Amino acid sequence: MRIEININFQHLDIINNNQDKIKSYQISSATNGVGQEQGSFCTPLGKHIIRAKIGAGLPINTIFIGRRPTGEIFSPELEKNYRGRDWILTRILWLSGCEVGFNRLGTVDTMRRYIYIHGSPDSIDIGRPGSSGCIRMLNTDLLELFELIDIGTEVNIKQK
Repeated sequence: MRIEININFQHLDIINNNQDKIKSYQISSATNGVGQEQGSFCTPLGKHIIRAKIGAGLPINTIFIGRRPTGEIFSPELEKNYRGRDWILTRILWLSGCEVGFNRLGTVDTMRRYIYIHGSPDSIDIGRPGSSGCIRMLNTDLLELFELIDIGTEVNIKQK
């Protein structure tokens, strides 16, 4: 099984070993577009793998900072108090680039840039760019994806 993310269509597809699309989800990629460089706040392209799955068993809307749960659950009140924050909620699928010099090592290293597939508030506009570089999903979709894939799953991020 693998994950295909299409930036232009703002979709994440799960493809099985027979090359059939078995699930499709809307996503939100970076407001700044695509790019590899550290500090660009862009979504990196190319072949990646899921390096780590973080948050198994935690409640939906768990808030993460630095890949650690804060012990808080996201609420509209918190959202009002921290306007403009790019919330990382529910689960984290941490990506690692596979293409040396393109999305792995040096100033283009996806993992060192802390690029994830993660949950976000239900109030965000899914289906159009809006993140700070990561791939955002609706929490219920992310919970489903989290259970379907394993560490090491291939993730291809493309712009077509």
